[in-house]
Amino acid sequence: MTDVYEPLTPESLPARLSTLESVSSRLGTDHTQWSVSEIGDGNLNLVFIVSGGNDSVIVKQALPYVRLVGDSWPLPLYRAFYENCALTRQASRTSNAVPDVFHFDEQQALIVMEHLRPHVILRNKLINGEYVSGLGQFVGKFCAQTAFRGSELSMSSADKKADVGVFSGNVEIPAITEALVFTDPYFDAEMNNHNPLLDSVVSSLRSNVELKSVVQRMLMKFASNTETMLHGDLHSGSIMSTDTESKVIDPEFAQYGPMGFDLGMVTANFLMAYFSQPAHRSSDLDDYQQWILDVIGETFSAFSTEFQRLWKSERTGMLYPTALFEEQGHDSSGACDSLLASIHTDAMAFCGIEMHRRCLSLAHNADFENIEDPGARAPLEARNLNMGAQLILQASAISDASLLIGMAEDFNKRDVL
Repeated sequence: MTDVYEPLTPESLPARLSTLESVSSRLGTDHTQWSVSEIGDGNLNLVFIVSGGNDSVIVKQALPYVRLVGDSWPLPLYRAFYENCALTRQASRTSNAVPDVFHFDEQQALIVMEHLRPHVILRNKLINGEYVSGLGQFVGKFCAQTAFRGSELSMSSADKKADVGVFSGNVEIPAITEALVFTDPYFDAEMNNHNPLLDSVVSSLRSNVELKSVVQRMLMKFASNTETMLHGDLHSGSIMSTDTESKVIDPEFAQYGPMGFDLGMVTANFLMAYFSQPAHRSSDLDDYQQWILDVIGETFSAFSTEFQRLWKSERTGMLYPTALFEEQGHDSSGACDSLLASIHTDAMAFCGIEMHRRCLSLAHNADFENIEDPGARAPLEARNLNMGAQLILQASAISDASLLIGMAEDFNKRDVL
């Protein structure tokens, strides 16, 4: 590997990686026999599958700009460092939930990792009407384990503060979230785009001062609250699944932030999958939409159950110490329930904000964007946008997943355009 950063190409990659034992031990020592295919379809990075012998690996390299926009929007290569940091921490805090990392090169902003097979991007499975067994359980447990074990409920205060210091250098990547998620949807930002048939809905959202004030309070939490290490961009495009197994990928937006953020973001993407379904299928529409709602319910149930289990078995940090509760013969379950309620409220608000972002600012999701007819897409997007607004404004009143699911069912029936 060269000491000077150079973007990989399918032609240059085999020779450049051939000296890495972690790669050659898997693919064979004759790199001329390796095959390379570029598969990156995301917004930021180069991604390759490299195959040799009977094995294959994923090679991911950061680019010094936003690929979706071009070199007019530069980005630091150090985001690969933070992605590697996040993957190693997630691997230690969860069970078999993320791909193994085989090699990291900070100079080249490059990670070689496990090729997940036969996993595919979850968003594509949802668009295609495919089922994933245990999906809600997996997502809920992942969010609970990373939230709890990345916080001072579990970590020592010194270790957690040191880790916050590590991630505090990740400035430009969270700034993307701060702009695209929390700010740009609510005014006519330069890179925004939306279905023009939604103009009246968008105007109403941007005219709602109370709504924008709540969103900015949530931005303040996101930017200032370091409760736990977040994935930072958890959605159905950053989960890969088979029919029976799922893994979480792409944590380059990792930072320390509020415990409810990841849970809210992934829930929003499940809801957008739900609202988009009438344009993707007909014969099994009701059954499939119900399954998505069941996944949402199972996600919240699994989050609470796992968080409560960890509360009882791994509460070793400075927060809510047993010296104040169990060692004095006091039950701490009420304190746990109160914390969970706070996390749930935050998740509802973050969920609504993400539902807005994915229709109004840069980087929409395929659930809606793959619907070619703007007229067919607009009513589905409008339901999503209007429910997002209600979630933001009434987050504290949506006290459990059944109320969230009931709200989704109600908006799914509405003629909002």
